[in-house]
Amino acid sequence: MLVSSNLFKKSSKSRKVRCEICANYCKIADGSYGICKQHKNINGELFDESFGVVSSLNADPIEKKPLYHFLPGTLTYSVGGFGCNMGCLHCQNYMISQEFDKISDRFNILPETIVENAINQGCKSIAWTYNEPTIHLPFNKKTSLLAKRKNLKIVYVSNGYMSDQSLSEILNFVDAFNIDLKSMSQNFYKKICKADLNIVLNNLKRIYDADKHLEITNLLINGYNDSTEEITKLANFIADNLGCDIPLHFSRAFPYYKLNDISPTAEDKLFEAKRIADDCGLEYVYIGNLDCDTNTYCPDCGEILLKRNNYSTEVLNNDKKCIKCGKELNIRF
Repeated sequence: MLVSSNLFKKSSKSRKVRCEICANYCKIADGSYGICKQHKNINGELFDESFGVVSSLNADPIEKKPLYHFLPGTLTYSVGGFGCNMGCLHCQNYMISQEFDKISDRFNILPETIVENAINQGCKSIAWTYNEPTIHLPFNKKTSLLAKRKNLKIVYVSNGYMSDQSLSEILNFVDAFNIDLKSMSQNFYKKICKADLNIVLNNLKRIYDADKHLEITNLLINGYNDSTEEITKLANFIADNLGCDIPLHFSRAFPYYKLNDISPTAEDKLFEAKRIADDCGLEYVYIGNLDCDTNTYCPDCGEILLKRNNYSTEVLNNDKKCIKCGKELNIRF
């Protein structure tokens, strides 16, 4: 499918095109692909060869995204594709993001079918997840606009590496984001992810300013991004630029892909990260990939609001305010 002309620019001197879907702004020669390997320059026009091609379709608890404060206790219809605009050495889904050319199990699906499946399976939302959704913007946008007519909400689970142009479009149809803020180190982003930290931070601010529901995940990796200084910097960035009520998920990393020589994140390091974020004033801090307390409590009085057992959630307070003390809550039911 031909990509919308506002998301690529033609060269006046050659058949190269500049893709403007993500922050890589790939300059693609005729007959070649960009970094994500989903968009191809054909005779000076940019075509999305991934339109309607998916790797995964599942009805998941929305808590798996993880989104703990958006439609808690509901199902979301999760859709994944192939490819990525980053090259993270520790990618947990590398088979579909980096080495998808080895996978023959893929199939095509219509936007209308995705919406129908979501409704039939009792989902309240559609989540673009598993791989980076930004690179599939034309397909995601068409499907999402159909879904919103059926009163379904739209979720983006993303690395936050959108171009200015694509984020403007995405903000028009996405209701909730979980952004993977991988580190507060530019060196980490350059060497480990092949990306630019500042672009992610700026996009986080834009998402927050647009009043979209936002949660952040940070995968803690032993010896890479788990220092007290860096965790403090991350928590302070959220508190100072986004708000103390933005949910933060510290997730446990395991050896994977090209970082297969690391050990699983130490449990005490995860609890230390939570303590640091709590001390920085963040009101909702969670630990993932570890069997521990993931309930949501009122930041002021400690009343339990959402009770979780793995991914099963019991809503005990379904108001925007705590029923005990009246505290305003960042939970969207």
